[in-house]
Amino acid sequence: MLKPQVIFFDVNETLLDLKSVKESIGEALGGRPELVPLWFTTLLQYSLVTTVADHYRDFAEIAVACLQMTARNQGIELDEATAKKAVAPIRALPAHPDVVPALERLSAAGYRLFALTNSSRAAVADQLQNAGLSSLFEAALSVEEVGLYKPHTRVYHWATQQAGVAASDCLLVAAHGWDVAGASWAGMQSAFVARPGQQPFPLGPASDLEVTSLKELADLLA
Repeated sequence: MLKPQVIFFDVNETLLDLKSVKESIGEALGGRPELVPLWFTTLLQYSLVTTVADHYRDFAEIAVACLQMTARNQGIELDEATAKKAVAPIRALPAHPDVVPALERLSAAGYRLFALTNSSRAAVADQLQNAGLSSLFEAALSVEEVGLYKPHTRVYHWATQQAGVAASDCLLVAAHGWDVAGASWAGMQSAFVARPGQQPFPLGPASDLEVTSLKELADLLA
């Protein structure tokens, strides 16, 4: 593995703890938290549907629509206003405990740090500010700028262009196997963070690093 110049971090789940939004989604789905992974999988599915169809929609819009779809499939009545309220906590999530110390160490070690997220520009600005992370990144990059969702190859290439470096000099850090695979296929180095319930994609390229926390990542890189 080459030492990267730039490190891109996925935001949701990689940096931010989704517990509060998972709780609100579970409550909206009739008090059934076991349905939350189904909602999130549906959200990812339809973000990719809009990407393949070249018909971009805001990530939060898709999240609300998919929450209503999930509810209907379970025989649960859920109006749009209630669905929006259930999704709203995603803008005010706390960072995982390992995040701030790791980012501070990596920044002090000379790495350029960027956030790269499927959230909208406005949403990621709120997320990073509310989690106390804004000052730790050179920039927060949203797929809204290109109208395509990760893991489309063009998203990663666009991100490296914003940083002004070659893809091979960039490291993408994420807790999602699809994100890590997408970055690797796009020519970036990758690091998979094994947050609870997450697994690397067996058919994707092996990640350059696989860690259990961002502390471990900082130990290896800084």
